[in-house]
Amino acid sequence: MAVAWSSFLAAGVLEMLVFAVVDPGDMRWFGAAPVELSALAIYTASFLIFWSVIALGASLTLLLVNLPDEERPPRQAPGWPR
Repeated sequence: MAVAWSSFLAAGVLEMLVFAVVDPGDMRWFGAAPVELSALAIYTASFLIFWSVIALGASLTLLLVNLPDEERPPRQAPGWPR
């Protein structure tokens, strides 16, 4: 859940920053034909793309993080062997 919420908030901030500069009505497909989507559809699609990319990066970071040996929890169950 830590990855989902943090990436959700980051995607929201990124969307505000991007669309403070970019007008969805002026968007074009690689400079050719205009994008035939409503502004709400562009906002939604871009938010979902931002969220998934940021969540992927945060998930990979969480997967690759290594704790030092002294901070790792023991691999055995507590009290094993008795």
